[in-house]
Amino acid sequence: MYEQTTRNVVVRVEPDFLADQSSPADDRYIWAYTVEIENKGSEDLQVMERFWRIADRDGQVQEVRGDGVVGEKPVLKPGETFRYTSGAPLSAPSGIMLGTYQVENKQGERFDVDIPAFSLDSPFDHRTIN
Repeated sequence: MYEQTTRNVVVRVEPDFLADQSSPADDRYIWAYTVEIENKGSEDLQVMERFWRIADRDGQVQEVRGDGVVGEKPVLKPGETFRYTSGAPLSAPSGIMLGTYQVENKQGERFDVDIPAFSLDSPFDHRTIN
């Protein structure tokens, strides 16, 4: 599991390669990733936006921006955790993802919470060491 803390908000990510949905012969590699966002602060926070940067080992980069997460803008009270699972396709057998959530407190202040960079490594990625 990958973990990062920003201003008392902890983000944990656990990626999982989905072999049954992937097709290496067609250059299609699919991952699920489960995210936990934990509010360890003393004020309510709402997840307003997300930004993802997804890069595969061949240098292809995708950027994804949008409102909330998985169709929601969850409010996390102090001590609460929001958990969801989503997915990412790549055309190469490995890559990396990272990003940010923009959260807002009751006073209307918004700030970015870092999502830790995490590896997307399939068993089909054959690396050679020089």
